[in-house]
Formats: sequence, C-alpha cells, structure tokens
Amino acid sequence: MSDEELDNLEDLFLDDNPQRLINETVQKIQEILNSEFPDYLSFGNSSFTITSGSTQVMISVRPFTNKDTIVECVSHVVKGAEINEELMKFLLRKNSELHFGAFGLLFDGTITFSHAITGSNMDDQEFISSLKTVAMISDHYDDIIVKKAGGMRASDNFDTDLEA
Repeated sequence: MSDEELDNLEDLFLDDNPQRLINETVQKIQEILNSEFPDYLSFGNSSFTITSGSTQVMISVRPFTNKDTIVECVSHVVKGAEINEELMKFLLRKNSELHFGAFGLLFDGTITFSHAITGSNMDDQEFISSLKTVAMISDHYDDIIVKKAGGMRASDNFDTDLEA
C-alpha cells in the first residue's frame, strides 16, 4: 500500500471532532425515542435502554469514521446459561438463518443479540426497525435458550435485582 493510500485511509478513520458527530446522532436518537419509546432510559453517556417483553435493548453511539458514527442495539438475551457445544451450534445456525443481526457471547457467558447501523444518514424508520427487531428476536429466543441451556432472561435478572 502506498503512502498516499495510507494517508487516505487515515483521513477516513481519524476524526477531527468525534464528539460533535456523537452529539448529533444522540440528538437524533433522543427525538425518535421520545416519540416511539417514551419510557426509555438515558444514561447520559451516549447510551440508552428500552424494555420490550422479557428483554431490554441497550442503544450505544460511538465514533466509527471521521464522517460517521455507529449506532449499536444490543440485547443481553440470557445470562448464566450452560455454554456447551450444542448451544453454540444452535446459535451459529441461527446466525446463518437470521438475515438481521447476530447472536454473540460476552466474556462472562452472557448470550447477546445485536445489530449496528451507521448514524450520519440514519433515518427514523431504519433506527426503529433495528431497535424493534433486536427486541423481537431477543424476546423470542430467550425462552428457547433458557429451555435448552438454563439461565435467566433479562426480565428474570431484572426481577431478581429488584428483590435483592
């Protein structure tokens, strides 16, 4: 790769003002959430959460390139499941079947489902579709995963936290 090509890559990925981009995307998301999900929670650090059915979806905004942000919708589907070969094959097969988002596994064994979109040209419908689909898929598969491998859904975990 030539020096000129490297400079062009640096121009694309090095941001002069990432906070401005984040703030613009956060403002857009807040407007949509106020309209569509008025019970959302804001954590004040470019992240939000909504509750839908038995799941919660975290929305995070981060820098992506010097001209864009990334908006990620992540649901913690099941915590404390027995992570075994059968479950991993099931999740990988679902990743190949589902045309939207993907299951993942956090360092502590929490099973997630996530989808990301770019923020600069994001329209209302695109964001709403991403958020609702992550919630719907997570809410559907959390019961299936708990039956297969045990563990707790987000709502089970939330209820346990409230009782403590």
